[in-house]
Amino acid sequence: MRRERGRFRSFLLASLDHFIANDLARRHAQKRGGGVAHLPLAFDEAECRYQLEPTDLATPETLYERRWALTVIDRVLSELRQEWVTAGRGSDFELLKPSLLGQAPPGGYEAIAVRLGSTEGAVRVAVHRLRKAFQERLHRDIAETVSDPTLVDDEIRHLVRALQP
Repeated sequence: MRRERGRFRSFLLASLDHFIANDLARRHAQKRGGGVAHLPLAFDEAECRYQLEPTDLATPETLYERRWALTVIDRVLSELRQEWVTAGRGSDFELLKPSLLGQAPPGGYEAIAVRLGSTEGAVRVAVHRLRKAFQERLHRDIAETVSDPTLVDDEIRHLVRALQP
């Protein structure tokens, strides 16, 4: 070390000061997790938890098929709803739609008849007609997607299978 450049102990003192300042700055830094308590990774515990998770056997293909089926059904329902709304019976459609989709209405057809100010027999006929219109529209929509009209029934069966869990 040359005397003209300073004393060695001054060099060590300055080096120590810089080291302490840098260490303090690093400990208080907010970037990259500064000031955050670090938690250890518990790999054994995580592996045990992962093994207890339910398995989902749905593949991307089955999810796509299910989404396609729901889209087709939603499109048909939207057409039917619009037809009933145009006829001034939109609220009737909303009351009858659960019966169309296979859900038993609370209180049965009698409860719907009371809400509509009609008879149970008239509600049964309306549900029957709604189901028939739904089937016809579904058949027509599916026929537009296949090259051979004889494949429509197979495609509808495929649609039903795609909706099953």
